[in-house]
Amino acid sequence: MSALTLAVIGLGSMGLGMARNLLKAGHRVIGVDPAPTGRDALVASGGTIAATPAEAARGADAVIVVVVNAAQVDAVLFGSDGAASTLRRGGLVMQCATIPPAATRALADRLAASGQPLLDAPMSGGRARAEDGQLTFMSSGSAEAYAAAEPILNAVAAKVFRLGDAPGIGSLVKTVNQLLAGVHIATAAEAMALAARAGADTRAVYEVISASAGNSWMFGNRVPHMLDDDFTPLSAVEIFVKDLGLVLDTGRELRLPLPLAAAAHQQFLAASGAGHGRLDDAAVVKVYEAAGGFKVAAKTSRTE
Repeated sequence: MSALTLAVIGLGSMGLGMARNLLKAGHRVIGVDPAPTGRDALVASGGTIAATPAEAARGADAVIVVVVNAAQVDAVLFGSDGAASTLRRGGLVMQCATIPPAATRALADRLAASGQPLLDAPMSGGRARAEDGQLTFMSSGSAEAYAAAEPILNAVAAKVFRLGDAPGIGSLVKTVNQLLAGVHIATAAEAMALAARAGADTRAVYEVISASAGNSWMFGNRVPHMLDDDFTPLSAVEIFVKDLGLVLDTGRELRLPLPLAAAAHQQFLAASGAGHGRLDDAAVVKVYEAAGGFKVAAKTSRTE
C-alpha cells in the first residue's frame, strides 16, 4: 500500500506516539500542537510541523484528531484555521478524543456535508501503548471510513473493535470504559489509603492484591505510582475530571443514576482543587493522604 500524507492534530502523550508509529510505517506525518515539546519531538522523528490545522490538512489523505475535548475538536476542525476547510473531499477525519456521543454524531453530519467521512475512534492504552503502537480502538463508522483508516490503524493499534456503522457508538463505549477506569483508580487509591492508615506495609499489600480477586488493570498500573510517590503525568487528574463529568452528563441524559461514578468524580475534583490537576491521575490518592496525614508511598517491602 502506498504511503499516505497524514495530519496529526495534537502531539501530546497519545498523539506523539501515534505520529511516530505512522512515520515508522512509511507515511508522511504533518503535526500540529501549541506546545514546542511535541513539535520538536515529531521533527526529531522525521515528521514535519504546520502552523495551523488548515495548513496541515491541505493535501492530506486523512486528519487524525488527538485533542482533549469536544470544544477542541470543534476548533481544530471548524475554527478559523480548521482542518475541514482544506481537507480534500473524500479525505478521512479520524476522531480519537473522548467526547460525548451526541457531539460525535453532530460532527459526522457536518463533515458528511463536505464529503469527508468520519471514523469515530476513541482509544485506550495510555502513553506506553501509544508509543508501542499497541492501542485499543473502540470504533464505529462507514465502510468507506474503515477502508481509509486501515493503514493508519495497522500502524498504531493492537486491537480495533468495529462496533457499528454509525458514528457515536465508539464514543459511547469509550464513555463506559472511562466510568470503569476512573472508578477503579479512585478505588485503588482508597484501598491503599486504608492500608497505609492502618499501618500495613503498602508494598506487601500491593503484591497480595495483585495476585488476588481484588486486582484490576488500573490497580496494577497506578498503585506503583503511589508507592513510588512519583506522579509524573502520564494521564492527568484533569482528564478524569473531564471524562467522569462526561459520564455523568450521559447518565443525566438517560435518566440513569451513576452514584459510584459521581463519588469518583468528586475525588478527582478534590485532587484538582488541591492543585494536583496536572499530576498523574494516581495523585487522587493525595486527597486521602491529606485527610489522614499519612503517605501511601513505601521504599521497600518486608517480603523483598
